[in-house]
Amino acid sequence: MASIKNLKKDINFILGDIIEECYIWELENPKKETVNTEAIINEAFDAFDSLLTKVSEKNVANKKSHFKAISKDLETIAIELIAKVNKL
Repeated sequence: MASIKNLKKDINFILGDIIEECYIWELENPKKETVNTEAIINEAFDAFDSLLTKVSEKNVANKKSHFKAISKDLETIAIELIAKVNKL
């Protein structure tokens, strides 16, 4: 069960870091619009909710492949959100 705990921590830390980076960008650029950063933050929250819902599913046939898929989803979501942050 330690892997589930670590997966939840990874989801929290990775998406939390992306949100923190958006807030840092807003502080460094106070005169620019925050519409884009707010959209990225909302996407991160939505991804967080959906990934934790997947982690909490009980009726899974193959748990190992299920959690690997969640980890892969986290990776792709994080890459997409980081690319959006870098475009700011």
